[in-house]
Amino acid sequence: MKDKKLPVHVAVIMDGNGRWAKKRNLPRIFGHREGAKSVRAVTEAAAEAGIKYLTLYAFSTENWKRPEKEVDFLMGLLENHLKTELPVMMKNNVRLHTIGNILALPERVQKKLKIVKRKTSSNTGLNLVLALNYGARDEITAAVRKIAFNAKKGLINPCKIGHEDISRQLYTADIPDPDLLIRTSGEMRISNFLLWQIAYSELYVTKVLWPDFRKKEFLKALREFSRRERRFGGI
Repeated sequence: MKDKKLPVHVAVIMDGNGRWAKKRNLPRIFGHREGAKSVRAVTEAAAEAGIKYLTLYAFSTENWKRPEKEVDFLMGLLENHLKTELPVMMKNNVRLHTIGNILALPERVQKKLKIVKRKTSSNTGLNLVLALNYGARDEITAAVRKIAFNAKKGLINPCKIGHEDISRQLYTADIPDPDLLIRTSGEMRISNFLLWQIAYSELYVTKVLWPDFRKKEFLKALREFSRRERRFGGI
């Protein structure tokens, strides 16, 4: 990939764990377990390729609607994944970030996230961003509220509010917008993910289910990106 035009920031909607398990007549949790292996594979591939930011849609605000047992399993899987993957992140110079309402997650998960973020804070390679309890509409709504409060206090002129003012109030204030958005499993929708930030992102949809999406498939998406011409509305 050294001779290819690479994205700075890749965002991924990881979809298809349940269907992967169903195709094999297995409970959904087996799909989630296998999907966790893809997280490691894609993270390592992104680090090796020199990608600066990788954002993974790990748990949405809508995912709380799933059966309680499945949600509990996902929280436990996340906690365990953070524990086992910390040495891998240190080895690959990966720094962990999160976006979303983290305070609504179980306390044990919050503690583990804080530990891993602190221990990886000096790493200078790939920035791995986990979107947890994340919903783009909630994010934008919260940003609008902050701007409205500032306007009410006279700290900002409503007539001069611009794109940057909104961007600065989002979870991703210090993160560049995604250049490439990948969605696995073939579904043609955004699912309330980074709605503001992906305004000019290149979209790549594959029918490959997330548990089968490993390094080869990730590099395929990068190669497809390298062939595209980005005009940002120009000629």
